[in-house]
Amino acid sequence: QVQLVESGGGLVQAGGSLRLSCTASGRTFSSYAAGWFRQRPGKEREFVAGINWSGGSTHYGDDVKGRFTISRDNAKNTVYLQMNSLKPEDTAVYYCARRAAPYSYINIDPGRYDYWGQGTQVTVSS
Repeated sequence: QVQLVESGGGLVQAGGSLRLSCTASGRTFSSYAAGWFRQRPGKEREFVAGINWSGGSTHYGDDVKGRFTISRDNAKNTVYLQMNSLKPEDTAVYYCARRAAPYSYINIDPGRYDYWGQGTQVTVSS
């Protein structure tokens, strides 16, 4: 069993920054790609950013390219999402997730992820 716990959400003004963390416990996390997703009010869950198992490959959703950076520290079983130049439309619950298969590539489909955190709220005021 794997547990993912997100932290770092909160309220920030437009243009500000936040850093989200996702720490895994239980079975190894370091062999799996990971992703950050978000769910905005009234909308479906959407892909934000993904990182492969080693950290050598990343991919971003179009809305966040150039503003968000995903990284990981496998020694700490943790994946991060640095969010800069935040906009009110970034307001959402942010979730981290683990790809279902080890050493697999990044995937934007949430159905390809098997473990999810509980989510952390990010609110950006204008």
